[in-house]
Amino acid sequence: MAGPMGQDTVRLTAAQAMMRWLSVQMTEGGERFIEGCWAIFGHGNVAGIGEALHGIGEALPTWRGQNEQTMAHAAIAYAKQKRRRRAMAVTSSIGPGALNMVTAAALAHVNRLPVLLIPGDVFASRRPDPVLQQVEDFEDGTISANDCFRPVVRYFDRIARPEHLLTALPRAMQVMTDPAACGPVCLAFCQDVQAEAWDWPEAFFTPKVWRIRRPEPDPRELAEVAQALRAARRPVIVAGGGVLYSGAEAELLAFAEAHAIPVVETQAGKGALDWRVPLNFGSPGVTGSDCANRLCAEADLILGVGTRFQDFTTGSWTAFAHPGRRLVSINLAGYDAQKHGALPLVADAKVALERLSTALSGHRFADPDVASREAWFAATDAVTAAPQGEGPNHLPSDAQVIGAVQRHAGADTVVMCAAGTMPGALQILWRSAPNGYHMEYGFSCMGYEVAGALGIALAEPQREVICFVGDGSYMMANSELATAVMMEVPFTVVLTDNRGYGCINRLQQECGGAEFNNMYKDSNIEVQPAIDFVAHAASMGATAVKAADLAGLEAELAAARGRKGPSVIVIDTEALTGAGIGGAWWDVAVPAVGATPRLRAAREAYEASAARQRFD
Repeated sequence: MAGPMGQDTVRLTAAQAMMRWLSVQMTEGGERFIEGCWAIFGHGNVAGIGEALHGIGEALPTWRGQNEQTMAHAAIAYAKQKRRRRAMAVTSSIGPGALNMVTAAALAHVNRLPVLLIPGDVFASRRPDPVLQQVEDFEDGTISANDCFRPVVRYFDRIARPEHLLTALPRAMQVMTDPAACGPVCLAFCQDVQAEAWDWPEAFFTPKVWRIRRPEPDPRELAEVAQALRAARRPVIVAGGGVLYSGAEAELLAFAEAHAIPVVETQAGKGALDWRVPLNFGSPGVTGSDCANRLCAEADLILGVGTRFQDFTTGSWTAFAHPGRRLVSINLAGYDAQKHGALPLVADAKVALERLSTALSGHRFADPDVASREAWFAATDAVTAAPQGEGPNHLPSDAQVIGAVQRHAGADTVVMCAAGTMPGALQILWRSAPNGYHMEYGFSCMGYEVAGALGIALAEPQREVICFVGDGSYMMANSELATAVMMEVPFTVVLTDNRGYGCINRLQQECGGAEFNNMYKDSNIEVQPAIDFVAHAASMGATAVKAADLAGLEAELAAARGRKGPSVIVIDTEALTGAGIGGAWWDVAVPAVGATPRLRAAREAYEASAARQRFD
């Protein structure tokens, strides 16, 4: 068919046009940028989007999830493991299905990760208003439940006419492939519009390659940062997730070695350097190593590379304690680069490190003292070692569970987690191979773990994926375990059961509070639960076992290698001990007025620590 100005056109529904267009948006490697679409259908997307996904077939595969939030988590984990070079779409119906994805959208937003969310929306025509599940605003007829996405996505659009897609889809892709603006996109798709036909220009469906930019630094900023580094005596590099997304691991190592600058890694940046690299001193801040925090306290210049300087990294701004210290931030996002008065270098991390190294040519600092690093690893050996005389009545700590998994892990192992005790303990204790660490700690979202493991395994099927999850997070969201069984996606879940929220229970006590409503034993319940996690996981089709002790855990980890589907290994742990070593202060406000001596003492300690915070 010929359209306006002689253009060739094709008549498609809006939903068919969307899926056809997404199927030809390519990476530089010749792959689809949107690998496929997770879908749970309801009346708001089954007729339009559902028909279009069925029609497009394997040109844009569809996978069925069990929960809108967790299938979005799987998509986000996939994008994170792919270093933002590829992503997935997720579609839901209107109302509760859409709102279930808002938490996942916030997770992607905080972590700067691409995901395309396509919730169904109300009728653009408004003929059947109010439709089933429609949220009505008494003062604004344009509002729907999907407006909840606005503060937690980087781009929001409502598709109320078919031709809106001509501008909305390219804008969505631009955001997801822009390293500075990268984040989630929500295209709220009115359900009647999904099914409307329109004559689309054939040229709209021409395959397009999306390139990830590598912005060069401004010469003036580069000169200023180089001058600041030359004037420093004891700098330290804080490597964040931007190092991994840029693919700048080799450049980071070369820069650090050329100028003898020690490196510490954030949760998002851990695994940028092999743990055995002599200049890798572990992690800084609240969940940091002793040797890293000592370096940070003494450093007169902090060089952040691809980090947001989150409060855990900075010890709530007490970790960088040198009275004359300067903060320098290499970041693609100007918003992040100038946080806390940092001297900014707005550029791609890989390019910036290369240019900065050239600007510092021949300049080398004094070699850092590696004795503290060696002492640190000796300390971690002690807390992660299996206890002597281990018996059936002795429950291991989380650190000892980490030690058992560490003894099993190989160069191809990726460990992952999101919330509870394990993220902090893993950052402190885990010895990561390159790119062997996947932590969602920007949002620290309970329930990410099982779904995230599925996404990682889909992104890198050749690697062994081990998911650490506590009983609390497992209870919140475990249903994508069934999806992994159905898809025969292998990963191993190490489920530590401490019978409650052990991490927050410890924090509650550290803040002067009584044990209350975190552990089952301290909750207002009549019957203490005896949850059979093995039976539960097995009921979804997973291979599930309970390890009696750490030796049993190691044996079951070995047995899980090579299975076609997911494995779940349950082990009882004690709840009183965290990582056992390392760490720094974290600003969690303690009540200024309290009845108990314990609470008053906690407040005094809080005020003393808060007095050390730096805001310059």
